[in-house]
Amino acid sequence: MKNYLVTGVGGDIAQGIIRIIRESDLGINIIGCDINNKNAGSLFVDKFKLVNPAKEGKRYIKTIKALTIEFDVDVIIPSTESEVEILSNIDKSYLDCMVINPGKKVIDICTNKYKTNSFLRSIGLKVPWTNYSSDKYPDNYPCIFKANKGTGSKLLFVVDNIKEAEYLAKKYKNTIFQELLLPDDYEVTCAVFRKKDGQIRVLQMKRKLTGGFTSWAKVIYDAEIENTCKYVAKELNLEGSMNIQLRKTNNGPRIFEINPRFSSTVYMRHLIGFEDFIWSIKDIMGEKLKFTDIAIGTELVRTQGAKVLKVNTKN
Repeated sequence: MKNYLVTGVGGDIAQGIIRIIRESDLGINIIGCDINNKNAGSLFVDKFKLVNPAKEGKRYIKTIKALTIEFDVDVIIPSTESEVEILSNIDKSYLDCMVINPGKKVIDICTNKYKTNSFLRSIGLKVPWTNYSSDKYPDNYPCIFKANKGTGSKLLFVVDNIKEAEYLAKKYKNTIFQELLLPDDYEVTCAVFRKKDGQIRVLQMKRKLTGGFTSWAKVIYDAEIENTCKYVAKELNLEGSMNIQLRKTNNGPRIFEINPRFSSTVYMRHLIGFEDFIWSIKDIMGEKLKFTDIAIGTELVRTQGAKVLKVNTKN
């Protein structure tokens, strides 16, 4: 039996990945880790361990190394952007196991939103204007203010005027201002998978966000979006899976960021046959992949649940 280490198991991405592993009957022993245990992560795994935050650098790497030795880990699956970045840049001989990631170029560029925007412009794509909040305030409002690295939608504001821009720029560091793409009701999340032989698969899902998460999605097909995603995947030398976020504007699709990791819709899309997590594992292992055509118009929704950990019987 192989041993997989999944990081950030308190989050929805890791829990989606673990559900895929369980339901795919891969015969995998799952070790999970997180920076705290005040979440449901331990309920999903065979063994749970606390680790240092990735921002602690060497201390984090040391705790991950200890887990790979203790549990004879074969594969590490980092679920957060910061962990993808730090674990994928460690020498393979040090960890002595495989780390699932989308490739060096994707990680080097797409963990930085400003750098991503500049790269897309450099390969001839039209992109939303973007600048560091420390460089200048926007000339056009409303616009978007967000973190330059990671955090998903945890730090994201629509800025209506220069007073708001000044306040946010002073309060939050390493942030960017970006053009607000309209219409705001046509946002598309694109799961993009590229095999080692160069074959690319794209799943386009028009989505609705609730609390920063995709709460509803509908499978669509747009030739321009398809071609754009494939072009970007080739230019980034994608090795596995990544997620492209864009809006379809009156002037065509505009990418506003790329996630160099599996996204929060990884389990949703797995259910309809876009199995990019399984494909990533099998492709690295040299196994044959089976692709399924996804019906256009298929709709998906996010569900929630709960479980009681402990009942207080005292009055």
